[in-house]
Amino acid sequence: MTSFEENETEETATCLHMTFYHPYQEDKMMFRCLNFCKREQVRADEMAKFGRDSNACHYNLVDTRVSRVQFSLQFYRKLNSSEFCFEIKNMSKKTKLTVDQTELGYLNKIDLPWKCIICFGDYQILAEIQEGEATDYFETHLHLAKTPILQERCLPSLQPIPEKGIFPSLSLSQDKSPIEIDENE
Repeated sequence: MTSFEENETEETATCLHMTFYHPYQEDKMMFRCLNFCKREQVRADEMAKFGRDSNACHYNLVDTRVSRVQFSLQFYRKLNSSEFCFEIKNMSKKTKLTVDQTELGYLNKIDLPWKCIICFGDYQILAEIQEGEATDYFETHLHLAKTPILQERCLPSLQPIPEKGIFPSLSLSQDKSPIEIDENE
């Protein structure tokens, strides 16, 4: 056997890709302490903490409006499964954290979906989990977005949809005031 054949099989690590956006990044440089475009290993038994306190957090956001510890991520394996996941916990007493459509208050936690958008204040973070097999550590890979992750979306028309499936004509004037109709008519 050659030394190549005797080497241990290389494990791939679960990687959490996080793309950060803030509208004033260019002016205030709040992400200047983050290490972008380079994967970093985090031990599985450590919590990945994000916030402004460099003594408590590995991922520092330079912004006085960010809590000392804003949120934490815990890597874990689901019970009776080989699937690895992350749990996100809001550590801020003052700021709510939103994960997709779920709002988390202080000390609330949920499983991080495989792909989601994390928001607090003006911060937007796209989080995407890439599966791996390593059990002793996971990796983070941080990216910087130049444009908002949450784009302004056109809201659908707020016209009611009738129960019988007959849609009102689109040519009706939008200025007409609503008419109350008895539901038995």
